[in-house]
Amino acid sequence: MPEVIFNGPEGRLEGRYHHSKLTNAPIAILLHPHPQYGGTMNNRVVFQAYQAFTRRGFSALRFNFRGVGRSRGVYDEGLGELSDAAAALDWLQSCNPDAPQCWIGGFSFGAWIGMQLLMRRPEITSFISIAPPASMYDFTFLAPCPCSGLFVHGDADQQVSEESVAQLAEHLSNQRGVTIDYRVIKGADHFFNEHLDVLTGHIDDYLDEHFVLEEEEE
Repeated sequence: MPEVIFNGPEGRLEGRYHHSKLTNAPIAILLHPHPQYGGTMNNRVVFQAYQAFTRRGFSALRFNFRGVGRSRGVYDEGLGELSDAAAALDWLQSCNPDAPQCWIGGFSFGAWIGMQLLMRRPEITSFISIAPPASMYDFTFLAPCPCSGLFVHGDADQQVSEESVAQLAEHLSNQRGVTIDYRVIKGADHFFNEHLDVLTGHIDDYLDEHFVLEEEEE
């Protein structure tokens, strides 16, 4: 899990990268929560999602948005962070030019950024959005959502209402060719304190269903 430094729009970006031993491995990028509220690439939820991908042979990258850790720049209200995510994906693809699949995962603010990146990069094949902040940010840009994915939310989340995420999941699922697997964790708060193992289990389960089966079909 070596440290990597790569070029971003405002200077260097700091990350942690696992390069798969598999030939032409799939790739995944993981995005952290809000930089102004303590979000970093070492967030427990982000780290667990990162490990779920690496256990399945993905080449995976998690990194700090601008102004976090050793990453240069200052917080830019999501616009710059989206550019950072695009630069991170560019770097990951340069290391894995023949990757057959590209997944994106994000937690909270990172889920919002990830879904925006999804709209701009057609090579992204699926996503995992954890506690997407549907009651805090506008998600209407998902028109239409280009691929299927997983939403996981806690019904005791005091920052993002479960109802808002359920409505977003239903709206996206009504789009042609898109299936949103929406899973609610009973008693879980926004940070999944005391429920991290349950969250990890849902991520593992989704990857087992939607990655391994696809590989078998090939």
